[in-house]
Amino acid sequence: MDPDRFRSGEPDHTAVRTALWRALHVELDSSPHVLTDVIGLQLVAPPADWRQRPDMDPQGSVASRLGMVARARFVEDLADQQSERGVGQYVILGAGLDTFAQRHLDAGERLTVFEVDQLATQEWKRKRLTELGFEIPDWLRLVPVDFEAGGSWSDQLLTAGFDADRPAVVASTGVSMYLTREAIAATLRQCALLAPGSTVAMTFLLPLGLLDERERPVRQMIVSMTAESGTPWVSFFAPGEMLALARECGFSQASHVSGHELIERYFPGRGGGPNALNAEEFLVATS
Repeated sequence: MDPDRFRSGEPDHTAVRTALWRALHVELDSSPHVLTDVIGLQLVAPPADWRQRPDMDPQGSVASRLGMVARARFVEDLADQQSERGVGQYVILGAGLDTFAQRHLDAGERLTVFEVDQLATQEWKRKRLTELGFEIPDWLRLVPVDFEAGGSWSDQLLTAGFDADRPAVVASTGVSMYLTREAIAATLRQCALLAPGSTVAMTFLLPLGLLDERERPVRQMIVSMTAESGTPWVSFFAPGEMLALARECGFSQASHVSGHELIERYFPGRGGGPNALNAEEFLVATS
């Protein structure tokens, strides 16, 4: 990771890459699109030659592109489904370049959205949204947390107007692999203390031994790349281990949704093929 970029608050390379993949989905994949998001691309404002990046290769990146789009659509579908049941709070942990609020301008009629991220990143995002002409409505709360100083995201949520007596949907995608088991458990314990009826959707990665042979070389390459960039992947879970951890942390119900299943759901006919490589798994737990 570039230290100067991190200190400036600009999103790290993983957030940028995800935003670019989501834009490529709109450009390269057939309609109707599973997720239409080019706002993340506008926030990043990459160099004109960004499509020539090796990780943006139309064929080489298709697996990751579909996986990122499927996981985002799954979380947003979950938030919509829960809002129809009266759950009016949506918390996005490690929000980064998430653009749900900018793409769903009517979401405030049913949801208060809380985006939680590092203090500097939140300041950068607020500035970029303003520069692009996006208003920050009352129902969108950018919740800065200084994790380096020991900040608590749950405390900051309350300061931002989160109602602890009402249930919420909490999303944490693309984060757990960078955290220790202890840090993941701490997050789950905090989520389990939310009002009854709250749901958390957290992605996780399978250990190498649970991947088939065609997936292992790709995984090993990505693990090496993340380590070299200064943001190593440190945690991997078998589905049963993640379910047990959720119950240990206080959740009454926990289920596993496979990444391959999600790609098959949103991209029918492509879930069992090579385009499903290294898709993230989901823990969905209810308090």
